[in-house]
Amino acid sequence: MTVITVPAPRRASDDSGRPLWVSVEGINGVGKTTAVRATAASLGSRCLRLDELTDQAADTLPGQVIAALSAEGDVCLRTGHPVVETLALLALKFREVERLTPELLNGVAVILEDRGVDSVAVCQGAILHAEHRATPARAVAEQILATARRWRSMPDATLLLTGDREVCTARFAARIGRTLPASALEVIKQTEHLYQELAAAEPDRFTVIDVTGYDREETGKAVEETVRAIAAHREVDRAW
Repeated sequence: MTVITVPAPRRASDDSGRPLWVSVEGINGVGKTTAVRATAASLGSRCLRLDELTDQAADTLPGQVIAALSAEGDVCLRTGHPVVETLALLALKFREVERLTPELLNGVAVILEDRGVDSVAVCQGAILHAEHRATPARAVAEQILATARRWRSMPDATLLLTGDREVCTARFAARIGRTLPASALEVIKQTEHLYQELAAAEPDRFTVIDVTGYDREETGKAVEETVRAIAAHREVDRAW
């Protein structure tokens, strides 16, 4: 496993009492959701888990929006209107923050998010780049993130799980019971590159964990240990 040195979570002085916000990112099939759930269970009631948008219940607003975006059967949520799709996904991520009331956060020390706005940026960046080849995918992703920053804060820390792409995509295909078309595989490939570029550009926020060859339990343990290390680092910073 390769882990970049854990950075200190960034917080303004007037935010020192707020929960630590950690998002977990990575391509489909790398093990994010299982690791997030295991880590949240281990951390207990002081951890608030935010599920991936695609895992929201069908009778909720996010679930209904995702159902509409996936109505055509595309695993990348493509309906032929990529700008609308991007704005819809961003709106859901903005709504997620707005719903975190003081009452909901009472007693919460860590917010653990399964896919944050970085996912929207890299996935939609890859899709929009395919529509507009003259614009680099990273430029599109960065513009999406710039838009997101106008409406919500970025996570204090982001864990990027990396692994063998072929193994990950095979695992993802097996889970959904479908063969991934070439167009979806290309989006996942582009997404992987964009994640790496964003992590390199923001080393103060990203921690990269290589989980190649790890089983689910090992991946979950790696995420849990890293979250605990970031939280401990934050407490040391507060002491100063």
